[in-house]
Amino acid sequence: MKKAVFTLEPLSCPSCIKKIESTLSKLNGVQEAKVLFNSSKARVMFDAETIQADELQNTIVKLGYPVLSQKVS
Repeated sequence: MKKAVFTLEPLSCPSCIKKIESTLSKLNGVQEAKVLFNSSKARVMFDAETIQADELQNTIVKLGYPVLSQKVS
């Protein structure tokens, strides 16, 4: 398992969190997706053999939330 942390532009509402978490959680290979409202960070645990961090980032961007940075460990 790998962990990706995406720094997002500041989120404006709690429903944004639910939308991002729900969409990411449905992707094949994602074990857990957690978005922190106060820090505007999305943490995703994923199987790198099934999905790549860039695909996760593209999904967030397609939802309308710009990603400022990505860190994978």
